[in-house]
Amino acid sequence: MAHSYTPGLRVTAHATIRKERRLPIAGHVVVEQGAAVRAEDEVARAELPGDVDTVNVVNQLGIPPGELASYMLKKQGDAVARDEVVAETRPWLKWFKSAARSPLDGTIETISPITGQVMVRGAPRPVTVRAYIDGTVVEMEEREGVVIETTGAFVQGIFGVGGETSGEVAVVGDGPDAVIGPDDLTDDLAGKIVIAGALITSDVYERASGIGLAALVCGGFHDRDLRRLLGYDLGVAITGHEAIQPILIMTEGFGRIAMAAATYELLASHAGQRASANGATQIRAGVLRPEIIIPRVGERGTAEVADAVVMAGLTPGSHIRIIREPGFGRLGVVKSLPTGIQAVESEAQVRVVEVEFADGTSSIVPRANVEAIES
Repeated sequence: MAHSYTPGLRVTAHATIRKERRLPIAGHVVVEQGAAVRAEDEVARAELPGDVDTVNVVNQLGIPPGELASYMLKKQGDAVARDEVVAETRPWLKWFKSAARSPLDGTIETISPITGQVMVRGAPRPVTVRAYIDGTVVEMEEREGVVIETTGAFVQGIFGVGGETSGEVAVVGDGPDAVIGPDDLTDDLAGKIVIAGALITSDVYERASGIGLAALVCGGFHDRDLRRLLGYDLGVAITGHEAIQPILIMTEGFGRIAMAAATYELLASHAGQRASANGATQIRAGVLRPEIIIPRVGERGTAEVADAVVMAGLTPGSHIRIIREPGFGRLGVVKSLPTGIQAVESEAQVRVVEVEFADGTSSIVPRANVEAIES
């Protein structure tokens, strides 16, 4: 049987999902293996060392470096507050006194008799890692992090912005091709992951932000609106660190594109259930897709889902999406995989696929112009 490999998206109702939750530096894991966790639960924590600032004591007091120790009021390891005196002179006349003060809250890290400088390290910054998904801790790495496993529905999108969030799934609009308006979003949607049909406009996004939605999932979003939302043009890089609310996930692409029926129906069938979503996207080597995970804790999944995109086998009967013009955004089924290479409209000689669309028509499309939709 003819067979071809092409990048694909996962859209499945039953999957086993594993997520590694790792600290950026060594710290403490605060859950036990086998523990059931919820998305918002803290699973590990660490403390990042604070910033270091230097106090040039010998310069401020006008003393030689070798005599620094005799003028210090604090010793190494002592806690200090911002503007607290750490060293001073002791003249006979007190109005000739000079003092060196700490530039920040922290601790005395070093006192150098060579340079005459005192280094003050700021308070450590706490770093916490949360579970992100409802599930079970199946692996632990001491002082590093955990692996959490869950089963349930798993949907990958094309592009997203914003980081991890969780909330209840809610559906707004009449179907996958609906275009909602600002008035369709009500205050009771605060904190929810909203499924919103074909297109989200900037007005709708602003309304969603004002309400406090956790996430907006739509078929498409205009590039100009994304530029206005972020305040800059996105380069070829990773997203997910944008400080925006709600996060935005596009399942199809840019512009007005109806959400794939299978994607919409799967998400809509879980309305009212808890879900986790992440807009992080990387569109070059090491592809990372935005995702929506709807856990069903206790069930057994039928497929393992990796964090990276899955490379799918393209065979007759496979569901695909056209990802370049002409026909960008259309959904269809692989009818055949012709052998050899063929000339296309651009006169390029390429491998092609015959695609049958829902209206019964078919078309020859370069294989590089399609993306598999896996279920």
